[in-house]
Amino acid sequence: MKTIITILFAKLIRKKNKKWISNPVQWQVKTFDNLISSASDTRFGKDHAFSQITSYDDFKKKVPVRDYEALKPYIDKVVAGEKNILWPGKPLYFAKTSGTTSGAKYIPITKESIKTHVKSARDALLNYFLKTKNYKPINGKHMFLQGSPKLQKKNGVYLGRLSGISAHYVPKLFLKNRKPSWSTNCIDDWEKKVDKIIEETVGEKMTIIAGIPSWVQMYFEKIVSKEKKTISEVFPQLSLYVYGGVSYEPYRSTFDKLFGKQIDTLATFPASEGFFGYQDVFSEDQTDLLLLLNNDIFYEFIKAKDFLKGDYERISLKDVELNVNYLLIISTSAGLWAYNIGDTVKFTSKEPYRIVVSGRIKHFLSAFGEHVISEEVEKAMKTATTNHGVTIREFTVAPNINPGKGLPRHEWYVEFETIPDDISSFSATLEKEMISQNIYYKDLIHGNIIQQLDVVHVKKGGFNNYMKSVGRLGGQNKVPRLSNDRIIADKLNNFNS
Repeated sequence: MKTIITILFAKLIRKKNKKWISNPVQWQVKTFDNLISSASDTRFGKDHAFSQITSYDDFKKKVPVRDYEALKPYIDKVVAGEKNILWPGKPLYFAKTSGTTSGAKYIPITKESIKTHVKSARDALLNYFLKTKNYKPINGKHMFLQGSPKLQKKNGVYLGRLSGISAHYVPKLFLKNRKPSWSTNCIDDWEKKVDKIIEETVGEKMTIIAGIPSWVQMYFEKIVSKEKKTISEVFPQLSLYVYGGVSYEPYRSTFDKLFGKQIDTLATFPASEGFFGYQDVFSEDQTDLLLLLNNDIFYEFIKAKDFLKGDYERISLKDVELNVNYLLIISTSAGLWAYNIGDTVKFTSKEPYRIVVSGRIKHFLSAFGEHVISEEVEKAMKTATTNHGVTIREFTVAPNINPGKGLPRHEWYVEFETIPDDISSFSATLEKEMISQNIYYKDLIHGNIIQQLDVVHVKKGGFNNYMKSVGRLGGQNKVPRLSNDRIIADKLNNFNS
């Protein structure tokens, strides 16, 4: 019965979603008008003359691009309990995330915006069921490796991690399918929590597992070590792994080995600021994401290369080009206006609009003017691991501006699952791929400004130990792929072999 209800509902949702998928630009115009109208009487709306905005050009003139630091004076008022600041009334939640210069960040989530988070996660799964005809997971146990659902209150507004907030919105139809138990999900110590989750899931009919790859990998490896079996042997009904937040490619070979057989994957693009996309087509060579235009989000885009030069020229959806690296700018029903979330995307299709996440604008490496982005180092690593038949657990790249000897260089801190037979050859493959992808890097190498990259071997468990040392083990926390300084690299040197 549950399967029939799910299929019927999925078909209804698919029909409904075709309306905005078929009319993307018109839907964005509608979203823009609704957002401006809804927030006209807020403090932000009055400060920026929303009542006089009748076009996108008006909006660009009156509302500058802001990141969290620039929007913080308004957010501070919301956090202090004031109403009608960024959006009518008060938010339902603050999603607490790690900040940069301001410490913790408090991202507002309103009664309107929380619905879009829940709807998008639901639609991603329903679309998967319809497209693949794989309905078996519906009746099994489902587990999302997430943060604690325990929420605090700050001036009358609930506060917690987005993944913990989302735990309060599991559809009633699937409450009995959920793993782990509520009490286990509330354990704060990540390592103890994973051990308890293993106790509650091994032996269960697990069919869907979701979470950030690095932390799911930790969960899987503990199971494999304890049970002396592959994950598919421990969970024979498991047929879907759902991930988001980072690229899956660096983890794919390790997960294939842990799974022990082919398992479907579903890519998503959730963030505290909004749910932006999910994989809508399933094939070996296609993992790009359908850009969600039904989420009360108005999208703008700035060419990443221009932004890094200080040029903030914005365009709307109708003017984007394929295969251009754009910084993603959003305005939402949570009261974020022309907000720079820091993620970069590339469009792979305009019928419908599909994207790949290419990295973080703050996570780039340009210590020598090379402008290396996450997408480039991940592609290089994928080629190197494939060509050399090795698997990795984690990696990050940092500059070494003043080495003890020789020219400056990039250092790739890599935690290997299987170590290359010839590390020099492995490094050479990385170097060749970086030169082929990035003209600035190529010029620096050929001009003898920097020397060939160096691979620094981090001992097994090193990245987890590093994350634990900085209080970011587990949950939705991720290791940056790139840094312009050596803060992470110097700490990782404590874990070198």
